[in-house]
Amino acid sequence: MIYKKILVPLDGSKLAEGVIPYVRLLASALKLPVDLMHVNDPETVAPVHHRIQGHEYLKEVAALFTSSVGVNCRVEKGRAAEVIVDRASADAGTLITMATHGRSGAQRWLLGSVTQKVLQVSTDPLLLIRPREETLARDVRLNKIILPLDGSHLAEKIFSHVIYLANRLGLEVVLIRTYTLPTTGYFLATGISPPAIGELGEKIKGEAGDYLQAKVEELQAEGIEKVSFVAVEGKGPEEIVDLARKRAGNMVAMSTH
Repeated sequence: MIYKKILVPLDGSKLAEGVIPYVRLLASALKLPVDLMHVNDPETVAPVHHRIQGHEYLKEVAALFTSSVGVNCRVEKGRAAEVIVDRASADAGTLITMATHGRSGAQRWLLGSVTQKVLQVSTDPLLLIRPREETLARDVRLNKIILPLDGSHLAEKIFSHVIYLANRLGLEVVLIRTYTLPTTGYFLATGISPPAIGELGEKIKGEAGDYLQAKVEELQAEGIEKVSFVAVEGKGPEEIVDLARKRAGNMVAMSTH
């Protein structure tokens, strides 16, 4: 088993709690215990209601899980990101699940400060959910895993997680690789005669397609039934997000490097 437990850091905000429906889904489907954790940072904690600083708050969240899921509540003291990383690293097989934003809100930054630090430092797998102000009672579904690849071995390090999740959750997998064509200025600067851009584009797209097809076959050999690929000209982040947004229930799985 690739995961042994799910660690869920919460800061008492509804935004942070936006990850809970996904934790419920994964915990039930993968039969994993859940550790709910709140970290009190003495340097930054504002004088909020006392329940946020103790087990009472976490017990309220724990009540949102079915009785079939083992839920443990843990209150720690220290710098939030450091405590999260240390707690996860102490237990091999921990999957950290967090909302991208918590109490600080999502008005300015793509990632909240704690989430950003955990992403940078942790060596454990991390599932990030962009939260919405919705009720925790709602159910969620996952249908597809979007798997961006750039041809490197580092990018392919995510394969074991994709195989695990796709097989156990019955998810479709779509591989995507993006590419850009060199400009005429590039060839002039290097002293090379520019080729026909159309032909060059087809060649690059064909090479990307050949690579992706080989990876499709690798994943099929691991038992994933629905696997396909997309090779598209464009900038990586924009094309990945565009593909993921085409339907609800898509998960993007990728290595940090």
